[in-house]
Amino acid sequence: MEEVDVEPAITNIPAVSNGKHLGFAWGPGDILVYETIYKPSGATSSGSCFVHEVRKDEDIYSPILRKLFNESHHIFVGLQTIKEDLPSKNKKNQFVSISKNYRSVIRACMEELQQVAVSTKDAEVATQYGNQVSILLAIELIWNLCEVLFIDAAPAGSLLLHLLDWVRLHKADVDEKAREVLQSESAAEHRDYWDVVVSYVLQGRLEEARQMLVKQATLQPAARNMYKLMDTLLSRMPFYNPGGTQTLTEFDVKWRNWHEEVDRCLQDNSFASNQHLELICKILVGDEDTLLEHKELLSTWYHFLVTRMLFCHPTVKPTELHYYAQSCMTMFLDMRSVPEPLDSILLAAFEYDIHQVIKDCSIALNNWWFVAHLTDLLDHCKLLQSHNLHFGSNLREFLLLEYASGLFTHHSLWQLAVDYFDHCPEFGRVYLELQIEHVPLETERKALKVLRICEERQMSEQVRSICKIMAMRSLRNNRLGSALSWSIRAKDAALATLISERFLHDYCTRGTFSDLDLIDNLGPAMLLSDRLTFLGKYREFHKLYGEKRFREAAKLLLSLMTAKIAPRSFWMTLLTDALPLLEQKEVTKYQIFLQV
Repeated sequence: MEEVDVEPAITNIPAVSNGKHLGFAWGPGDILVYETIYKPSGATSSGSCFVHEVRKDEDIYSPILRKLFNESHHIFVGLQTIKEDLPSKNKKNQFVSISKNYRSVIRACMEELQQVAVSTKDAEVATQYGNQVSILLAIELIWNLCEVLFIDAAPAGSLLLHLLDWVRLHKADVDEKAREVLQSESAAEHRDYWDVVVSYVLQGRLEEARQMLVKQATLQPAARNMYKLMDTLLSRMPFYNPGGTQTLTEFDVKWRNWHEEVDRCLQDNSFASNQHLELICKILVGDEDTLLEHKELLSTWYHFLVTRMLFCHPTVKPTELHYYAQSCMTMFLDMRSVPEPLDSILLAAFEYDIHQVIKDCSIALNNWWFVAHLTDLLDHCKLLQSHNLHFGSNLREFLLLEYASGLFTHHSLWQLAVDYFDHCPEFGRVYLELQIEHVPLETERKALKVLRICEERQMSEQVRSICKIMAMRSLRNNRLGSALSWSIRAKDAALATLISERFLHDYCTRGTFSDLDLIDNLGPAMLLSDRLTFLGKYREFHKLYGEKRFREAAKLLLSLMTAKIAPRSFWMTLLTDALPLLEQKEVTKYQIFLQV
């Protein structure tokens, strides 16, 4: 992608005075900033003793948004299992289903955030969650449009139906207002009654509009014929049925005939005596001035676009959409106002510029979750094949790597990141090897998790590193058994030798071995180092002696003496161990002294 063409946001660091000299250290997902001891000439004030952590992705620390990351991870992994040899029609249906699954996760998370924002008494928390709800609303709006235009790739006729569903889903305030009107004592006399009727018409929900108009008609018997005519016009408006037998051309002819009928009623002043019905009639003919007079009901330029298509160009083709989108945004927005980032993203989508959508979203949104998952889905739909980055990795992999790298900074989400790296064939393994070394190993349980991940992927260097770290930590804590176990897993002969000598030293000091179960079951692992071999065999000697198998014990002790694998400090101990054997009849004294 091109270089970012906007200024980066400024992050204010509290308690840092102006003019102070700052030092910093880069971390995997954050920066540590601190005041240095350097003082410019003339400076007298003392520096701050605080170290500030600047995070680039705060969202991963939100407990509610973590559910979004966890749920979407399962969808992502499932998407990677779709077979390439499936028929394109079957794959398209699967991709649309997966897209809807992503959106349902977004919506569920959004609803939970909304509930917390409303119920909390902390104003700051309410504001924070409210902002996150706004971001998720925008994300779901963009994703839904991309689903319609790119993934489902609806053709002419069906395209408008999908866009109507899109607008209805994201402009749900009319339903709340309608409930309020219908629950009042007299719905037809409610102050918002006509706003609800007009809003229904603007969204193409003509059946609901007809039901609302019946309530008004019962209050005005004199105007019954006028309301009946409007009801006829609304009921006759044709809508394209993709699954029906009617062709798009036949639908277009039928729609034009209906449109001419509505226009005749308007020219004949059939509704001149009722301003509300006349307004609805003007909307039905697609009068742009009338539509623009009701911006407060449309609320957005893209709602205006869909309404305009509904009543003027119901068979709009995907290739024509960008022209109407640009003109509607220009007409709807105040000439003095600058389009918001959301407006630019939606316009790029209507222009079928996928890469511009991804670029603008990467700049506007505060984390990589959205662009990474959307790009991955679009890539599976074979819509991004022609776009590679200059430094090797394709766009999909680049965004997934960035997203997964951010997850690795979190104490629990790092496990999700492993699967994302696994599905980045070019650089995923390299990133995983680098990132997994930064996972803090606070407990043995966590270390074993990390170790299993490395072993499953045959990451031998990382396996050795983890085992050595855990072995040294156990050794410092005087947990010799755990230390020896980790050193054996690391296959580190020097470390195993060091720990074995600690075992032998403790034996000389206390006269007993610790962690007997481990030493007794070393098996072939004792061959890792001479000292470990000696430790295992020396413990075996003690077992034989304890079982009164003196002949075998003496034979093993002699072999330990002659093999020269015992440390010098332990020679006297071996000789001392030989003394009790001299008193046993089963052992030939000459045999022992011959070897000594």
